[in-house]
Amino acid sequence: MTIALFLIFLAACMAAGSTGALFAPGEWYRNLRKPSWTPPGWMFSVMWTSLYLLMSWAATRVALSDGGQIALALWALQIALNTLWTPVFFGLHRMRAGLAIIALLWATVVATSIAFFQVDALAGAMMLPYIAWVSVAAGLNLSILRLNPEQAVGR
Repeated sequence: MTIALFLIFLAACMAAGSTGALFAPGEWYRNLRKPSWTPPGWMFSVMWTSLYLLMSWAATRVALSDGGQIALALWALQIALNTLWTPVFFGLHRMRAGLAIIALLWATVVATSIAFFQVDALAGAMMLPYIAWVSVAAGLNLSILRLNPEQAVGR
């Protein structure tokens, strides 16, 4: 049962992650001005793979615990928002809409983490790297928007 639950949560994460292949950053993103602290490109796939494994294991722990219904509903909301950001930012080039989505994502990940901590402390702790990475991604989204105002007109 534990492996099956983990694989279900991992499948949801992989669906979210697949948007990166469907809506790759491409030339549009490469030509944008970015802050000096932008992580190298290879780091994104390493981080997301690690985070998706942690998020799946954390959700599995909560699913196997009593009282995790709200926590898992929040997990479902955050993975939906996670899935939405890539097509909006990279696919539609909507930096402002992407910023709004990632702000909601960040708040939902924090709420999920708090809810996970209330059910299973280790599961909550496993979500902390995700909060950190989404914070970096949100800062990057905002910085790119500010550095490329001409790209954000009407978007």
